[in-house]
Amino acid sequence: MNEKMPSHLAVLNNRNLVIMIGALLVILLGATFIFGAYSLLIAGVAIVFSGCVELIFAKTRKKGLDYSILITPLIFALTMPPSVPLWVVAIGASFGTFFAKSLFGGLGKNIFNPAMVGYIFVTISFPRYLNTQWLNPKTDVIGSVTPLIGLNGGNLSESYMDLLLGVVPGSLGETFRIGILIIGLLLVVLKIVDWRIPVSILGTVFIVNLIGNQLNETYFSDPVASLLVGSVLFGSFFVASDPVSMPVSNWAKVIYGIGIAAIILIIRGNPGAYPAGMAFSVVIMNAFSPLIDSYFIKEAGELV
Repeated sequence: MNEKMPSHLAVLNNRNLVIMIGALLVILLGATFIFGAYSLLIAGVAIVFSGCVELIFAKTRKKGLDYSILITPLIFALTMPPSVPLWVVAIGASFGTFFAKSLFGGLGKNIFNPAMVGYIFVTISFPRYLNTQWLNPKTDVIGSVTPLIGLNGGNLSESYMDLLLGVVPGSLGETFRIGILIIGLLLVVLKIVDWRIPVSILGTVFIVNLIGNQLNETYFSDPVASLLVGSVLFGSFFVASDPVSMPVSNWAKVIYGIGIAAIILIIRGNPGAYPAGMAFSVVIMNAFSPLIDSYFIKEAGELV
């Protein structure tokens, strides 16, 4: 860990990084149980190619490596469909680490979440592999529909239990939702994840759909199902809560989370080619994070 890390990033100590790695590995094991051993290959390729980028920059700048070398590629791998070609994984993991982390100076200095930058790049560049080839763990058949797409179309067929247990099509990190929820809550209890981020995101998505569903069932969905489809659970605990790219002050974190939720709802209501809005929402709000922070810090005269 960088000894010059700002005080608000003290959460990025070795202990917490190791715990986060362990949490991500548990979710990866859940994905492996659901989708098969190919999930491990996806994670392995992401780690190798992302790690090579970090190693090159570390050697160039004569700096050491830290445990975050595993976190970025693991998060990226968990955003991938279970049948994605490995070359797509290699490109995405390398791109995100190079352009959104290493070029900024490494851990603690990046503005944008590197895993999400890599995901957005391959999603836009190779939509055929990211948006249309989903493995159904019940039938081992690759199709073009996930529960999120079904929810957006108003014909969600999966039960809450199927969604919680992960026996539905989806990316590696979004399916085993009961595990994500338990591990996420544990990270909150351990104060590795700031509770304001997942509460503001999940609370906003739930409340807006709860009220909106009574007014317009076409645009707004079942409020419970809205939390159990797509990557909103995984993203709230493991992506949006990244202490480097989120705001510093407490109220700014709440506004940041609400902003992410609002963009998710807008994208879900108008899905087009990209029905999953978490990555786009996080990166957009990453850009506004300093501005939100500056307002609340200026108003309070200090970090609140």
